[in-house]
Formats: sequence, C-alpha cells, structure tokens
Amino acid sequence: MDQLALREKRLNRWITIVSVLVPLVVAILFGVKIPGAEPLWFLPPIYATTNGITAVLLLLALWAIKSGNRKMHQSLMNSCIALSVLFLLMYVAYHMTSESTVYGGEGVVRYFYYFILITHIILSIAIIPLVLKTYARAYLGNYESHRKLARITFPIWFYVAVSGVIVYLMISPYYVF
Repeated sequence: MDQLALREKRLNRWITIVSVLVPLVVAILFGVKIPGAEPLWFLPPIYATTNGITAVLLLLALWAIKSGNRKMHQSLMNSCIALSVLFLLMYVAYHMTSESTVYGGEGVVRYFYYFILITHIILSIAIIPLVLKTYARAYLGNYESHRKLARITFPIWFYVAVSGVIVYLMISPYYVF
C-alpha cells in the first residue's frame, strides 16, 4: 500500500469515529439539562444566522473554485467547517439549558415544517462523514476524488444550511422566553 493510501485509510478511520460519536454525543446531550442553568434563549437566532452565513459561504466557495481561485475556496471551506462546529456547540448549549419548542402551526404548513425538519436532521447526520471525507481528499491532494465527492457533498450541505434557517424561521414565533 502506498503512502497516500495509508494516510487516507488512517484519516477514514478517524472520520468514521467522529461521524458516529458526534451524533451520538449530541443525542445524549440533547436529553441532558444543566440544573439551575439560565436558558440561553438568545442562541437560536444566532445559530440560525450561522447556518445562513454557511450557506452563503458555500456558494462563494463554489464560485471561487469554478473561477480557479483554490486559495479562496480553501479559506471559505475552512470557514464553513468552523461555522458548522460553532453552530453545533451553540445548538447543544441551547438544548442543555432550554426546553424544546413545540411547533404550533396547523394544516399543510405543519406537514411542510416537519418534512423540512426531519430531512434537515437526517441529512445533518449524513453530512458529517461526507464533509470530512471531502475535506480529507483535498488535504491529501487527491483533487480528482475530492471533486467527485464534492459534487455529492455540496448540495446536501447547502440544503442542511438553508433548511436550518427555514426551520428556525418557521418555529421562531413559538419560542417561549
């Protein structure tokens, strides 16, 4: 096995561990409430904005790479990953200090909300290994493989970022402060 394949195998092992642990830890922490903690009621609009910024940066990163600006593309993608980690930390902090908000809409809008919410949750779990594998391939200099996987990763990540904003906008009237 050549050196590149060995490095990719090691990275894939870590990607698998992180891809399993992150959703598991989030699910566990989602059910944990910090006793006596003040609700962090101000976080949802901030982490929704973080999702929106991520969506915009993803579009800019796509434009940058299509324009041949690899350095800008890399910087924007690093920013997207950092924003996604920041989102996750704020999301967990909010849910560890606050009760979940129940959506109060009715009729067709209710079905639309739950469709967006459920697909957002499922794809936010699926995107973890996709982003990490896509990033790892670029990091290792395997640009052809990176490009192929990015064609799958980009639309899913973009959907997760945009649907996060939509979910927030739809549920925000029902927050209790």
